[in-house]
Amino acid sequence: MASTRWREPHAVIGNASLYHGDCLEWLAAQPAESIHGVVTDPPYGLVEYTPAQQEKLRNGHGGVWRMPPSFDGHQRSPVPRFTTLSDNDLDHLVCFFRRWADVLLPVLVPGAHVLVASNPLLSDLVARAIRESGLERRGEIVRLVMTMRGGDRPKNAHDEFADVTVMPRSGWEPWLLFRKPLEGRVQDNLRNWGTGGLRRLSEDKPFADVIPSAPTRPSERKLAPHPSLKPQAFLRQVVRAILPLGRGIVLDSFAGSGSTLAAAEAVGYHSVGVEYDSDYVELAASGIKLLRDYDAERQRLPRSRSTPIAAS
Repeated sequence: MASTRWREPHAVIGNASLYHGDCLEWLAAQPAESIHGVVTDPPYGLVEYTPAQQEKLRNGHGGVWRMPPSFDGHQRSPVPRFTTLSDNDLDHLVCFFRRWADVLLPVLVPGAHVLVASNPLLSDLVARAIRESGLERRGEIVRLVMTMRGGDRPKNAHDEFADVTVMPRSGWEPWLLFRKPLEGRVQDNLRNWGTGGLRRLSEDKPFADVIPSAPTRPSERKLAPHPSLKPQAFLRQVVRAILPLGRGIVLDSFAGSGSTLAAAEAVGYHSVGVEYDSDYVELAASGIKLLRDYDAERQRLPRSRSTPIAAS
C-alpha cells in the first residue's frame, strides 16, 4: 500500500496529478505494476540541478550552466556544460540512474516502455545503468534539433586553430528507449496489460525513431520558463506513442515544468508527475494547463535559419 505521505498530490489538472518530493521515495511507495509508460527528461548531468547551481542559474551567474549571448534580439536558453563533469560526477550519475531504475522497475506493468531524454556525451552511461536494472534496451528516439553544443574552436586559441572544431556541432538529441520484460508474447502482453508495443501514427504509418523537431519557441517558453523545456510538438508525439492502446498511466518522475503531463493531457491520457524542486512544482502547477492548450502545430518542423538558436 502506498504511503499516506503520497496520497494527496500537490495539484490535479484534468487527468494529471503532480506530486512534490523525491521521485526515488515516491516510487518506492507506489503499488507494484501501476504505471504503464514513462516519458521523462531527467537532470542527466545531475550537478546542474543541485541547489547551488540552480541558484546561480536563477541569478544569471551561470556556474555549470552556459549562459549564451542573445542573438537577433532573442535571449537564448542556458545549456549545461557537461564537459565540466568530473569522474566522481560521472560515477554519481551512473549510481543515481541505477537506483532510479531499480525502484522504477517494480512499479511498471510488464511490457511498459520507458523513454528517457539524454545527450550524446552521457547517453552511454545512462543506458548502461538503466539496463543493468533489468529493463530491456529498445533503441533510442532521435530528436533532430539544432543545439548550441559543440562547434567551437579551441578555447583561447581561436585564431591559431581557426580551422579546428573541438567537438561536432550537435544536430540531434538522443531519447533512450527501454521496456520492462514481457509476460509471454507481445500479443499476450497487449491483451493482459495493454502494453508491449508503441502506438502507430496511423494505420499506414508506424511510429518512427527519428523525429524532426524545432527548438522550443519563446511563445511556449513564456508559459513555463524552465531551462530545459521541451516543445509540445515533440512531446505529444512521444507521449502518445508510449501507450500502444491509448490507455493507462504515463509517469514523468522528473516533472520540471510539467510539460510531459501537459502533453498527456493534450492527447487524452492519464498522467502522474513528481518534482523535487519547490519552484518548479509551482511552475508546473500553473504551466500544465497553459502548455496543454498551446497550439503546437506551429513548431512541428524547424524553421530555416542561417544561425542556430539554442534548443531545449
